Amino acid sequence: MIADGIIELPGIIILIACILRCVQYVIKSELKLGHYFWLASVLTFFAVIRRELNYVPELLIPSGFTFMNHSYDWWEDAVLLTVYLLIVGLLAYSWRYLWMVLKKVPVSLYIALAALALLEYMGENAIFIPESIGEIVEEIAETGVYTIALIYLWTFKLGEFERHFLPQKNYHAPCKAS
Repeated sequence: MIADGIIELPGIIILIACILRCVQYVIKSELKLGHYFWLASVLTFFAVIRRELNYVPELLIPSGFTFMNHSYDWWEDAVLLTVYLLIVGLLAYSWRYLWMVLKKVPVSLYIALAALALLEYMGENAIFIPESIGEIVEEIAETGVYTIALIYLWTFKLGEFERHFLPQKNYHAPCKAS
């Protein structure tokens, strides 16, 4: 478990940086849809960190823990389900904003992410990769995905992007007041 933490540490640090960048965008966004989209992004990175740190509750929570007649696993599943439903709801509400962000991403980035996801899967399941180094390959591929996300978030120009959403004022149009 300690070895898992050491291998996963760079990825966790990058994910925390992604969360902080998304929080900046929640604060800086001038659009309601933008606030919801970036809040969904924060929650998504939170969920990914929780998935990466799946061994931590075993270290911190006693095995027979119950609260209001439910086990820790039940509470964890309930909270995570709520977070996932919030993410889906926020993204559904801000679907136009989401669509514009997805269209802005270069195709080469999608290809790189797909290649890293495939490499991660191959490492996790020891497909063409020796089982002895499979976990290391998996974690390096995941860290690569997180690094790409952070670089994209860092280079994303929120103000320029949101200008496409804001209504353009036409100062040359005639007044329609009656």
